[in-house]
Amino acid sequence: MDADAPFLRFWAAFRENRIALVALAVIVAIALLAVLAPLIAPQDPYDLGRLVLSDARRPPGHVGSGGYVHWLGTDAQGRDLFSAILYGLRISVLIGVAAGIVAFVIGATMGATAAFAGGRSEMLIMRFVDLQLSLPAILLALVLAAVLGQGRLQMIAALVAAQYAYFARTAHGAAATERAKDYVEAALSTPLPARTVLFRHILPNCLPPLIVVATVQVANAIALEATLSFLGVGLPVTEPSLGMLIANGFQYLLSGRYWISIYPGVALIILIVAINLVGDQVRDQLNPRLKR
Repeated sequence: MDADAPFLRFWAAFRENRIALVALAVIVAIALLAVLAPLIAPQDPYDLGRLVLSDARRPPGHVGSGGYVHWLGTDAQGRDLFSAILYGLRISVLIGVAAGIVAFVIGATMGATAAFAGGRSEMLIMRFVDLQLSLPAILLALVLAAVLGQGRLQMIAALVAAQYAYFARTAHGAAATERAKDYVEAALSTPLPARTVLFRHILPNCLPPLIVVATVQVANAIALEATLSFLGVGLPVTEPSLGMLIANGFQYLLSGRYWISIYPGVALIILIVAINLVGDQVRDQLNPRLKR
């Protein structure tokens, strides 16, 4: 029970904020919809052979040639927008979480190692991180996505390269504080290997600020992926992400076919806002200075 006490206290404080609690419920619901998309969606938007052009640009509520109702209408390729949004959310959640985890591991390792090693190694690593932080993340991700090409792995690699520096800077600051504490000096005076002291003692104590950064960066990764797909350098056309769906309907906004862009845009906004609200609450709880 003692091991669960910190989590229970955290959860008790978290659920006091009803806005954050609703946001968390929205994230869980979106994650479930994304995972169960093949079972829920009436159409597979990736199967281009089954798309019917006569169903293209139909308004919400239209009964298509497949015999089912297109509750959110269809896009210019005849895709059922409800199905496309579910699959688009699946891609967004997958890429955002995957990029966040990989960037977390790489950045936290670099930042903590730099703080622990000190000297020239610290200076070299952190100057490289600072150089990358001086570049806009969207610009760096855009260049890398254009160079690497289209695909999920390429997109994740571009997002990781654009975001790991934020984790590295945060981990470096937290690890530098931990490095100066007595328990680290005591651990170093024993025969324990340096990597054990770093990864078993210092890095776990750096997790609270890194978790806060992770929630923000997952939301940023989702927004970056949508932006790159909107610009045409993200995922291929056979995998319609939310950004690509918005781009597909952009030219029809002034012709009255608003649903092609508006509904995917609303889904994207809801997901990003929900993650940010949860991230704000987590930040307030993990940082006593920010508690209201």
